[in-house]
Amino acid sequence: MSDPSQQAPEESFISHLVELRDRLVRASIGIAIVTAILMIWPGPSAIYDFLAQPMLASLPAGSKMIATGVISPFMVPMKVTLLLAFVLTLPWVLYQAWAFIAPGLYTHEKKLVAPLVISSSLLFMAGVGFCYFFVFGRVFKFINEFAPASINVAPDIENYLDFIMAMCLAFGVTFEVPVVVVVLVRMGLVPLDKLKAIRPYVIVGAFVIAAIVTPPDIVSQFSLALPMCLLYELGLLLAPLFVRVTQAPE
Repeated sequence: MSDPSQQAPEESFISHLVELRDRLVRASIGIAIVTAILMIWPGPSAIYDFLAQPMLASLPAGSKMIATGVISPFMVPMKVTLLLAFVLTLPWVLYQAWAFIAPGLYTHEKKLVAPLVISSSLLFMAGVGFCYFFVFGRVFKFINEFAPASINVAPDIENYLDFIMAMCLAFGVTFEVPVVVVVLVRMGLVPLDKLKAIRPYVIVGAFVIAAIVTPPDIVSQFSLALPMCLLYELGLLLAPLFVRVTQAPE
């Protein structure tokens, strides 16, 4: 006869796998539903036109982008639609991750994880929005002003998509700086005084990172480095409050 004490861990492990599968399925269903809605309205073409607006606004009147690939006019708008669907459903995806780990946490640990999940999704979306509405227009205008008169600027739609995806990802991750600072302080990995003391090195590092991940122009580099420095200061301000709120009971 098998030992019941040995069956219990196995059943618990299987139940966790089933729960994980269910959460992944629910997250995938959420993404699929939002994707279907975006396919119907406003449609992949309209979504890409909206995404291309900052570039088109910086080009001469009547200019358009080009598609060098045979299936690029179809595949690129579809990729944009899937990407937008994932960004819009990011809170739902993070909620499924939170619901999976929440039953195994203490009350004070739930107070630690829930704000991080919510703030992470909101900050990532804020970074993407900041990149689109504030950075793109200035960057494209700055770059196209340097184009010689003998050159007809007509960006390829696939290269443009790769560029904006990299930029949006860079700004979305950059806006997570307050969360990183709070986690480092809350987990006791780095003292708050130490983070304040290395502030000058953080400022230099922000400009170095901005120079690596952004185009080689001063506008985009400052647009990434300055928010990174300000968000670092915000993390230093919020870390002590977060530690007090999520402190474990005696």
